[in-house]
Amino acid sequence: MSDASSQTHDDGPHEGPIKTPKQLVLAVLFAFVVPISIIVLLVSYVSSNHQPNVGTDAMTPEGIAARIHPVGTVEVKDPNDLAAMKTGEQVFAAQCTTCHTAGALGAPKFGDADAWAPRVKTGYAALLNSALHGKGNMPAQGGGDFTDLEIGRAVVYMANKVGANFEEPKLAPPTAAAPAPVAAAPAAATSEATAAAPAAEPAQQQAAAAPAAGTPPPLFAQVCSACHATGVAGAPKVGDKAAWAPRIAQGIDGLVASAIKGKGAMPPKGGSTASEADIKAVVTYMVDSSK
Repeated sequence: MSDASSQTHDDGPHEGPIKTPKQLVLAVLFAFVVPISIIVLLVSYVSSNHQPNVGTDAMTPEGIAARIHPVGTVEVKDPNDLAAMKTGEQVFAAQCTTCHTAGALGAPKFGDADAWAPRVKTGYAALLNSALHGKGNMPAQGGGDFTDLEIGRAVVYMANKVGANFEEPKLAPPTAAAPAPVAAAPAAATSEATAAAPAAEPAQQQAAAAPAAGTPPPLFAQVCSACHATGVAGAPKVGDKAAWAPRIAQGIDGLVASAIKGKGAMPPKGGSTASEADIKAVVTYMVDSSK
């Protein structure tokens, strides 16, 4: 009896863990949907390390343009072309506004008449000299890369905003061209004309070589006039014979050497990058104008 009962139990149907349709749906869900979801989440987590944070503009057109912007640019200027020069307002916006808008580092605040009043009284030349060569916490030319003429425009722009009436600096007119050489006398000239020609020729050559009287070289207006037009910083004023007499005694070569190397408050080449020929030309002009 016991053997028959045992055989009947062993031969009976076997039941699996899934007994209802609901259990089947859950099994399919856990077997396929859940693993796929986990894989998607893992991929998203791994790739999120290379994505910008939410709320940044890293992937906006502006952000992309900023990242691929060239490190530097090259700008070629003709110092004799006024149209290529920046205006005083443009120079201020590009360079001077860093300190002068907020009054940082002791700089007189733009538009502050009280702060600018004692500076305006010193005159344009003194202000330009400070801007070109630096003063206090302000480096030479404000640390920028503008021409002396552009710096002068910025000085005039700031000063005139608080009541000054400075005239905007201008480039000096180019030196007049030398006259054309006199044509040789014809073969049939009279003996009197032939005799007079050798005497007149040296005078004509001398007039051709000499620059137009009283016309300053461009470098004087751009750089040297800041000090030598008003005599600031101990510079001998152009036309002051007493101040120039002991200097003229040194000779042109000695004065040119001092101008190139710098002397006293004057930096080498007046703080410019002019050639030695330009330096000699402006020294010669100042000497000739002060004899």
